[in-house]
Amino acid sequence: MAATLTTLPRHDGFRLPGEFETKAGCWLGWPERTDVWRNGAKPAQQVWVDIVSAIAQSEPVTVCASASQYQNARARLPVHVRVLEMTLNDSWFRDTGPAWLINDTSGEVRGVQFRFNAYGGFDGGIYFPWDKDEQIAQKILEAERAARYRCPLIAEMGGIQSDGQGTLLTTEQCLLNRNRNGHLGKEQVTELLCDYLGAEQVIWLPRGCKFDETDGHIDDLACFVRPGVVVMQWSDDPSDPQYEIYQEAYAILSNARDARGRPLAVHKLPAPAPLVWREDEAAGLDHGDAALSRVAGTQICASYINYYVGNSVVVVPEFGDVNDDAAQRILAELFPQHRVIGIPNTREILLGGGNIACITSPQYAVSRR
Repeated sequence: MAATLTTLPRHDGFRLPGEFETKAGCWLGWPERTDVWRNGAKPAQQVWVDIVSAIAQSEPVTVCASASQYQNARARLPVHVRVLEMTLNDSWFRDTGPAWLINDTSGEVRGVQFRFNAYGGFDGGIYFPWDKDEQIAQKILEAERAARYRCPLIAEMGGIQSDGQGTLLTTEQCLLNRNRNGHLGKEQVTELLCDYLGAEQVIWLPRGCKFDETDGHIDDLACFVRPGVVVMQWSDDPSDPQYEIYQEAYAILSNARDARGRPLAVHKLPAPAPLVWREDEAAGLDHGDAALSRVAGTQICASYINYYVGNSVVVVPEFGDVNDDAAQRILAELFPQHRVIGIPNTREILLGGGNIACITSPQYAVSRR
Protein backbone atom coordinates (compact mmCIF):
# COMPACT_ATOMS: atom_id res chain seq x y z
CA MET A 1 0.00 0.00 0.00
CA ALA A 2 1.28 3.47 -0.88
CA ALA A 3 1.95 5.69 2.12
CA THR A 4 -0.46 8.38 3.28
CA LEU A 5 1.71 11.26 4.48
CA THR A 6 1.02 13.70 7.30
CA THR A 7 3.64 16.27 6.26
CA LEU A 8 3.07 19.16 3.86
CA PRO A 9 4.23 18.98 0.22
CA ARG A 10 5.72 22.48 0.31
CA HIS A 11 7.88 21.58 3.31
CA ASP A 12 8.88 18.31 1.61
CA GLY A 13 10.12 20.12 -1.50
CA PHE A 14 7.28 19.19 -3.87
CA ARG A 15 5.55 21.43 -6.39
CA LEU A 16 2.66 21.28 -8.82
CA PRO A 17 4.08 21.49 -12.36
CA GLY A 18 2.60 23.64 -15.08
CA GLU A 19 0.28 21.85 -17.48
CA PHE A 20 2.90 22.33 -20.19
CA GLU A 21 5.54 20.25 -18.35
CA THR A 22 6.67 16.68 -19.00
CA LYS A 23 4.17 13.91 -18.40
CA ALA A 24 4.62 10.25 -17.60
CA GLY A 25 1.08 9.55 -18.72
CA CYS A 26 -2.55 10.58 -18.79
CA TRP A 27 -5.57 9.07 -17.00
CA LEU A 28 -9.22 9.13 -18.09
CA GLY A 29 -12.46 7.53 -16.93
CA TRP A 30 -14.89 5.86 -19.35
CA PRO A 31 -18.34 7.51 -19.63
CA GLU A 32 -21.44 5.38 -19.17
CA ARG A 33 -24.13 6.90 -16.95
CA THR A 34 -27.21 7.47 -19.07
CA ASP A 35 -28.60 10.40 -17.06
CA VAL A 36 -25.48 12.43 -17.97
CA TRP A 37 -24.43 11.02 -21.37
CA ARG A 38 -27.16 10.84 -23.99
CA ASN A 39 -28.12 7.85 -26.11
CA GLY A 40 -26.61 5.31 -23.76
CA ALA A 41 -23.30 7.26 -23.69
CA LYS A 42 -22.34 5.88 -27.12
CA PRO A 43 -21.78 9.28 -28.80
CA ALA A 44 -19.61 10.38 -25.86
CA GLN A 45 -17.65 7.12 -25.90
CA GLN A 46 -16.73 7.70 -29.55
CA VAL A 47 -15.35 11.14 -28.71
CA TRP A 48 -13.38 9.55 -25.84
CA VAL A 49 -11.83 7.13 -28.34
CA ASP A 50 -10.80 10.04 -30.59
CA ILE A 51 -9.28 11.99 -27.68
CA VAL A 52 -7.48 8.99 -26.22
CA SER A 53 -6.08 8.08 -29.64
CA ALA A 54 -4.71 11.62 -30.05
CA ILE A 55 -3.11 11.78 -26.59
CA ALA A 56 -1.65 8.28 -26.94
CA GLN A 57 0.53 9.60 -29.78
CA SER A 58 2.26 11.71 -27.14
CA GLU A 59 2.41 9.72 -23.88
CA PRO A 60 1.03 6.54 -22.28
CA VAL A 61 -2.70 6.63 -21.57
CA THR A 62 -4.74 4.70 -19.01
CA VAL A 63 -8.54 4.53 -19.21
CA CYS A 64 -10.51 3.34 -16.18
CA ALA A 65 -13.83 1.63 -16.87
CA SER A 66 -16.45 -0.01 -14.69
CA ALA A 67 -16.81 -3.79 -14.63
CA SER A 68 -19.87 -3.60 -16.88
CA GLN A 69 -18.08 -1.39 -19.43
CA TYR A 70 -14.59 -2.88 -19.25
CA GLN A 71 -14.93 -5.18 -22.26
CA ASN A 72 -16.60 -2.47 -24.36
CA ALA A 73 -13.88 0.06 -23.54
CA ARG A 74 -11.12 -2.49 -24.18
CA ALA A 75 -12.60 -3.38 -27.57
CA ARG A 76 -13.05 0.22 -28.70
CA LEU A 77 -9.78 1.77 -27.51
CA PRO A 78 -6.39 1.38 -29.23
CA VAL A 79 -4.49 -1.75 -28.17
CA HIS A 80 -1.56 0.26 -26.79
CA VAL A 81 -3.86 2.10 -24.35
CA ARG A 82 -4.05 0.52 -20.89
CA VAL A 83 -7.58 -0.20 -19.64
CA LEU A 84 -8.14 -0.81 -15.92
CA GLU A 85 -11.31 -1.79 -14.14
CA MET A 86 -12.42 0.81 -11.60
CA THR A 87 -15.70 1.65 -9.91
CA LEU A 88 -16.81 5.17 -10.90
CA ASN A 89 -19.70 7.54 -10.35
CA ASP A 90 -18.79 9.56 -13.46
CA SER A 91 -15.78 10.29 -15.64
CA TRP A 92 -14.35 13.72 -14.72
CA PHE A 93 -10.78 12.60 -13.98
CA ARG A 94 -9.25 16.08 -14.05
CA ASP A 95 -11.27 16.76 -10.92
CA THR A 96 -11.35 13.35 -9.24
CA GLY A 97 -7.81 12.26 -10.05
CA PRO A 98 -4.83 13.32 -7.94
CA ALA A 99 -2.81 16.49 -8.27
CA TRP A 100 0.58 15.06 -9.24
CA LEU A 101 3.53 16.77 -7.57
CA ILE A 102 7.24 16.45 -8.32
CA ASN A 103 10.44 16.97 -6.37
CA ASP A 104 13.07 18.29 -8.75
CA THR A 105 15.92 17.36 -6.41
CA SER A 106 15.03 13.78 -5.51
CA GLY A 107 13.15 12.95 -8.69
CA GLU A 108 10.24 11.59 -6.65
CA VAL A 109 6.60 11.94 -7.70
CA ARG A 110 3.74 12.11 -5.18
CA GLY A 111 0.05 12.99 -5.32
CA VAL A 112 -2.50 15.12 -3.48
CA GLN A 113 -6.03 13.91 -2.88
CA PHE A 114 -8.54 16.72 -2.40
CA ARG A 115 -12.02 16.24 -1.01
CA PHE A 116 -14.64 15.92 -3.77
CA ASN A 117 -18.40 16.54 -3.59
CA ALA A 118 -19.49 16.49 -7.27
CA TYR A 119 -19.25 20.27 -7.65
CA GLY A 120 -21.25 21.37 -4.64
CA GLY A 121 -22.75 18.35 -2.92
CA PHE A 122 -26.37 18.95 -1.95
CA ASP A 123 -25.93 22.70 -2.50
CA GLY A 124 -25.87 22.87 -6.30
CA GLY A 125 -23.90 19.70 -7.04
CA ILE A 126 -24.23 17.96 -10.41
CA TYR A 127 -24.76 14.30 -9.52
CA PHE A 128 -25.25 11.85 -6.66
CA PRO A 129 -23.70 9.75 -5.23
CA TRP A 130 -20.05 10.81 -5.53
CA ASP A 131 -18.48 8.47 -2.97
CA LYS A 132 -16.72 6.30 -5.56
CA ASP A 133 -15.37 9.36 -7.39
CA GLU A 134 -13.89 10.62 -4.13
CA GLN A 135 -11.81 7.41 -4.04
CA ILE A 136 -10.37 7.73 -7.55
CA ALA A 137 -7.29 9.78 -6.58
CA GLN A 138 -6.35 7.21 -3.94
CA LYS A 139 -6.86 4.31 -6.36
CA ILE A 140 -4.68 5.91 -9.03
CA LEU A 141 -1.91 6.67 -6.54
CA GLU A 142 -2.12 3.09 -5.22
CA ALA A 143 -1.83 1.76 -8.77
CA GLU A 144 1.29 3.87 -9.34
CA ARG A 145 2.68 3.16 -5.83
CA ALA A 146 2.93 6.90 -5.24
CA ALA A 147 2.75 8.43 -1.76
CA ARG A 148 -0.39 10.43 -1.02
CA TYR A 149 -1.12 13.69 0.76
CA ARG A 150 -4.71 14.37 1.85
CA CYS A 151 -5.72 18.02 1.58
CA PRO A 152 -8.75 19.16 3.63
CA LEU A 153 -9.97 21.48 0.85
CA ILE A 154 -12.90 20.58 -1.40
CA ALA A 155 -11.28 21.31 -4.74
CA GLU A 156 -10.95 20.12 -8.30
CA MET A 157 -7.88 20.49 -10.52
CA GLY A 158 -10.07 21.93 -13.26
CA GLY A 159 -10.38 24.89 -10.92
CA ILE A 160 -6.62 25.38 -10.41
CA GLN A 161 -3.83 26.34 -12.80
CA SER A 162 -0.08 26.38 -12.04
CA ASP A 163 2.88 28.02 -13.74
CA GLY A 164 5.20 25.42 -12.19
CA GLN A 165 7.24 28.16 -10.54
CA GLY A 166 5.20 29.02 -7.49
CA THR A 167 2.14 30.75 -8.96
CA LEU A 168 -1.40 29.39 -8.93
CA LEU A 169 -4.41 30.78 -10.78
CA THR A 170 -8.01 30.12 -9.67
CA THR A 171 -11.41 31.73 -9.13
CA GLU A 172 -13.17 32.87 -6.00
CA GLN A 173 -16.47 31.69 -7.47
CA CYS A 174 -15.27 28.10 -7.27
CA LEU A 175 -12.89 27.60 -4.36
CA LEU A 176 -14.51 30.16 -2.06
CA ASN A 177 -18.03 29.04 -2.90
CA ARG A 178 -20.21 28.21 0.10
CA ASN A 179 -20.54 24.70 -1.36
CA ARG A 180 -16.76 24.23 -1.31
CA ASN A 181 -14.63 26.19 1.16
CA GLY A 182 -16.46 29.46 1.79
CA HIS A 183 -16.47 28.81 5.53
CA LEU A 184 -12.66 28.91 5.61
CA GLY A 185 -12.15 32.32 4.01
CA LYS A 186 -9.77 33.47 1.30
CA GLU A 187 -6.65 33.75 3.48
CA GLN A 188 -6.89 30.22 4.85
CA VAL A 189 -7.71 28.71 1.45
CA THR A 190 -4.72 30.51 -0.06
CA GLU A 191 -2.45 29.11 2.66
CA LEU A 192 -3.73 25.56 2.16
CA LEU A 193 -3.32 25.79 -1.62
CA CYS A 194 0.28 26.93 -1.24
CA ASP A 195 1.07 24.28 1.40
CA TYR A 196 -0.36 21.38 -0.58
CA LEU A 197 0.65 22.43 -4.10
CA GLY A 198 4.09 23.81 -3.27
CA ALA A 199 3.27 27.35 -4.33
CA GLU A 200 4.05 30.83 -3.06
CA GLN A 201 1.28 32.94 -4.55
CA VAL A 202 -2.33 32.63 -5.72
CA ILE A 203 -3.79 34.95 -8.36
CA TRP A 204 -7.52 35.09 -7.70
CA LEU A 205 -10.02 35.91 -10.45
CA PRO A 206 -13.49 36.77 -9.12
CA ARG A 207 -15.39 34.36 -11.37
CA GLY A 208 -15.23 31.92 -14.22
CA CYS A 209 -17.42 31.64 -17.29
CA LYS A 210 -21.22 31.70 -17.22
CA PHE A 211 -23.18 28.46 -17.75
CA ASP A 212 -20.27 26.47 -16.29
CA GLU A 213 -21.84 23.78 -14.09
CA THR A 214 -18.64 23.55 -12.01
CA ASP A 215 -19.08 27.00 -10.44
CA GLY A 216 -16.48 28.81 -12.51
CA HIS A 217 -13.54 26.48 -13.13
CA ILE A 218 -10.48 28.30 -14.42
CA ASP A 219 -9.93 25.78 -17.23
CA ASP A 220 -12.67 27.38 -19.34
CA LEU A 221 -11.26 30.88 -18.91
CA ALA A 222 -7.45 31.02 -18.68
CA CYS A 223 -4.40 28.76 -18.70
CA PHE A 224 -0.66 29.14 -18.25
CA VAL A 225 1.19 28.48 -21.51
CA ARG A 226 4.54 28.70 -19.72
CA PRO A 227 5.86 30.75 -16.79
CA GLY A 228 4.90 34.38 -17.28
CA VAL A 229 2.54 33.65 -20.19
CA VAL A 230 -1.23 33.13 -20.04
CA VAL A 231 -3.81 32.45 -22.73
CA MET A 232 -7.43 33.33 -22.07
CA GLN A 233 -10.76 33.11 -23.84
CA TRP A 234 -11.85 36.37 -25.44
CA SER A 235 -14.59 38.15 -27.36
CA ASP A 236 -14.74 41.71 -28.64
CA ASP A 237 -18.52 41.49 -28.91
CA PRO A 238 -20.29 43.31 -26.04
CA SER A 239 -23.37 41.14 -26.65
CA ASP A 240 -21.43 37.97 -25.85
CA PRO A 241 -22.75 36.67 -22.50
CA GLN A 242 -19.16 36.27 -21.28
CA TYR A 243 -17.96 39.72 -22.40
CA GLU A 244 -17.81 41.38 -18.96
CA ILE A 245 -16.12 38.32 -17.46
CA TYR A 246 -13.41 38.40 -20.13
CA GLN A 247 -12.84 42.12 -19.60
CA GLU A 248 -12.61 41.65 -15.84
CA ALA A 249 -10.19 38.72 -16.09
CA TYR A 250 -7.98 40.47 -18.64
CA ALA A 251 -7.69 43.58 -16.48
CA ILE A 252 -6.58 41.51 -13.48
CA LEU A 253 -4.18 39.26 -15.38
CA SER A 254 -2.54 42.05 -17.38
CA ASN A 255 -1.82 43.92 -14.14
CA ALA A 256 -0.71 40.90 -12.10
CA ARG A 257 2.80 39.74 -11.26
CA ASP A 258 3.69 36.15 -10.61
CA ALA A 259 5.58 34.65 -7.66
CA ARG A 260 8.89 35.64 -9.25
CA GLY A 261 7.81 39.22 -9.82
CA ARG A 262 7.23 38.95 -13.57
CA PRO A 263 4.32 40.69 -15.27
CA LEU A 264 2.12 38.30 -17.22
CA ALA A 265 1.91 38.32 -21.01
CA VAL A 266 -1.75 37.64 -21.81
CA HIS A 267 -2.76 36.16 -25.17
CA LYS A 268 -6.37 36.08 -26.37
CA LEU A 269 -8.11 33.06 -27.85
CA PRO A 270 -11.34 33.85 -29.76
CA ALA A 271 -14.44 32.31 -28.19
CA PRO A 272 -16.87 30.03 -30.03
CA ALA A 273 -20.43 31.21 -30.44
CA PRO A 274 -22.75 30.47 -27.50
CA LEU A 275 -24.36 27.03 -27.61
CA VAL A 276 -27.60 25.57 -26.24
CA TRP A 277 -29.03 22.09 -25.77
CA ARG A 278 -31.20 20.85 -28.67
CA GLU A 279 -34.46 18.99 -28.12
CA ASP A 280 -33.14 15.77 -29.68
CA GLU A 281 -30.14 15.87 -27.34
CA ALA A 282 -32.21 16.34 -24.21
CA ALA A 283 -34.55 13.56 -25.34
CA GLY A 284 -31.62 11.13 -25.32
CA LEU A 285 -31.10 11.34 -21.55
CA ASP A 286 -32.52 9.00 -18.94
CA HIS A 287 -34.46 10.84 -16.25
CA GLY A 288 -34.16 10.58 -12.48
CA ASP A 289 -33.08 12.58 -9.46
CA ALA A 290 -29.42 11.51 -9.33
CA ALA A 291 -28.04 14.02 -11.87
CA LEU A 292 -28.59 17.63 -12.89
CA SER A 293 -31.60 17.96 -15.17
CA ARG A 294 -30.72 19.19 -18.64
CA VAL A 295 -33.46 20.40 -21.00
CA ALA A 296 -33.68 21.89 -24.47
CA GLY A 297 -32.59 25.53 -24.53
CA THR A 298 -30.16 25.18 -21.60
CA GLN A 299 -27.09 27.27 -22.37
CA ILE A 300 -23.72 25.52 -22.56
CA CYS A 301 -20.26 26.77 -21.61
CA ALA A 302 -18.05 26.21 -24.68
CA SER A 303 -14.35 27.11 -24.61
CA TYR A 304 -11.19 26.36 -26.60
CA ILE A 305 -9.20 26.93 -23.39
CA ASN A 306 -10.40 23.51 -22.23
CA TYR A 307 -7.60 21.72 -24.13
CA TYR A 308 -5.02 19.09 -23.13
CA VAL A 309 -1.27 19.67 -23.50
CA GLY A 310 0.70 16.46 -23.95
CA ASN A 311 4.42 15.98 -24.40
CA SER A 312 4.17 16.48 -28.16
CA VAL A 313 0.51 17.30 -28.92
CA VAL A 314 -2.11 19.86 -27.95
CA VAL A 315 -5.57 18.30 -28.18
CA VAL A 316 -8.19 20.99 -28.78
CA PRO A 317 -12.01 20.98 -28.86
CA GLU A 318 -13.82 21.75 -32.10
CA PHE A 319 -17.41 22.97 -32.26
CA GLY A 320 -18.01 23.41 -35.99
CA ASP A 321 -17.51 27.10 -35.27
CA VAL A 322 -15.95 29.79 -37.44
CA ASN A 323 -13.26 30.24 -34.77
CA ASP A 324 -12.17 26.58 -34.67
CA ASP A 325 -9.30 27.19 -37.10
CA ALA A 326 -8.28 30.52 -35.59
CA ALA A 327 -8.04 29.00 -32.10
CA GLN A 328 -5.85 26.18 -33.39
CA ARG A 329 -3.57 28.59 -35.24
CA ILE A 330 -3.02 30.66 -32.10
CA LEU A 331 -2.34 27.56 -29.99
CA ALA A 332 0.13 26.33 -32.63
CA GLU A 333 1.99 29.63 -32.26
CA LEU A 334 1.94 29.40 -28.46
CA PHE A 335 3.13 25.77 -28.49
CA PRO A 336 5.58 25.70 -31.43
CA GLN A 337 7.10 22.35 -30.38
CA HIS A 338 3.71 20.62 -30.35
CA ARG A 339 1.31 19.34 -33.00
CA VAL A 340 -2.20 20.72 -32.57
CA ILE A 341 -4.94 18.10 -33.02
CA GLY A 342 -8.54 19.26 -33.25
CA ILE A 343 -11.22 16.87 -32.01
CA PRO A 344 -14.55 17.18 -33.84
CA ASN A 345 -17.85 16.90 -32.00
CA THR A 346 -16.56 17.59 -28.49
CA ARG A 347 -20.02 19.06 -28.05
CA GLU A 348 -20.82 15.57 -26.72
CA ILE A 349 -18.55 16.23 -23.72
CA LEU A 350 -20.05 19.69 -23.27
CA LEU A 351 -23.47 18.11 -22.94
CA GLY A 352 -22.15 16.22 -19.93
CA GLY A 353 -20.74 19.41 -18.43
CA GLY A 354 -17.12 19.86 -19.54
CA ASN A 355 -14.59 19.26 -22.29
CA ILE A 356 -11.18 17.77 -23.05
CA ALA A 357 -9.29 19.19 -20.07
CA CYS A 358 -12.08 18.10 -17.72
CA ILE A 359 -11.80 14.40 -18.60
CA THR A 360 -7.99 14.15 -18.62
CA SER A 361 -5.75 13.81 -15.56
CA PRO A 362 -2.08 14.48 -16.42
CA GLN A 363 0.51 12.45 -14.51
CA TYR A 364 3.67 14.54 -14.34
CA ALA A 365 7.24 13.29 -14.50
CA VAL A 366 10.48 14.90 -13.38
CA SER A 367 12.16 16.37 -16.44
CA ARG A 368 15.89 15.73 -16.40
CA ARG A 369 17.49 18.84 -17.81
